[in-house]
Amino acid sequence: MNRFCTTLPTPDGATPYHGAARKSVAHPRHVKESPVTTSPRLVAFDLDDTLAPSKSPLDPAMAALLIRLLDVSPVCIISGGQIAQFQMQVIDNLGDASEDQLARLHLMPTCGTQYYRHENGAWSQIYAQNLTDDEKARALEVVERVAKHLGFWETETWGPILEDRGSQITFSALGQAAPVAAKMAWDPSGEKKNALREAAQAELPDLEVRAGGSTSVDITRRGIDKAYGMNKLADLTGIPLDDMLFIGDRLDENGNDYPVKAMGVSCVAVEGWHDTAAYLEKLIPELQAAANRVTDDPTDG
Repeated sequence: MNRFCTTLPTPDGATPYHGAARKSVAHPRHVKESPVTTSPRLVAFDLDDTLAPSKSPLDPAMAALLIRLLDVSPVCIISGGQIAQFQMQVIDNLGDASEDQLARLHLMPTCGTQYYRHENGAWSQIYAQNLTDDEKARALEVVERVAKHLGFWETETWGPILEDRGSQITFSALGQAAPVAAKMAWDPSGEKKNALREAAQAELPDLEVRAGGSTSVDITRRGIDKAYGMNKLADLTGIPLDDMLFIGDRLDENGNDYPVKAMGVSCVAVEGWHDTAAYLEKLIPELQAAANRVTDDPTDG
């Protein structure tokens, strides 16, 4: 079966999201979805600006929606961030989730080069595929030099600009702990990130350089991107890519979610966690109804 990711406007009548913690947010207008012929067997998400603001904790309303989703579907979160970021943004905010629900959650830091599952009451690393020392050194040198040449090396930052995440080198223009408002103001059009990405990629032909979050550029081994992670997920779970749905905010050609779209996985494009929440408010009942139909089918089994 051929996979696809053509995006269509959200159907009329989609329920706007009114989470308890939401403040005067306009009706979400940016959700676009692929025509999915059957209910997805697994739902995968980007993290920053999809489930939560950049490097910020899940809103309680989003945490509650994720827990509800875990009742009816396995869930994967795949992001350029490292596991410490997942811990702060996601894990620490799912305190109401049961062991059974957490067992259905798949965590893929650094675009799937690391993989974590919840086993025996704790999160365990299943695998990690790290850069070599030489690859790290070259990536760090090139991205710093190129950023300075382009005038993108800021002197006043919130934490380090460069970070070794083991399987990924990340450049964060304003530092790892920059506030969301500052990040959004630094490069609203994405032109700076794209210029830095192109210049660094030209000097690192054996590595992969991609625009990451709102102020970040990620460097991995060639061929290591979110498509790599999704393929690994299919292998690990036995769920075909045709039966997965991916939700992300950077499905544009220069974004780090784009490889998932390019490989043909059904996608939903959002522009923030409120859009994601609105979509989940519609998707969760549909998945629950589909599960009930299977349970009630007298010919099943």
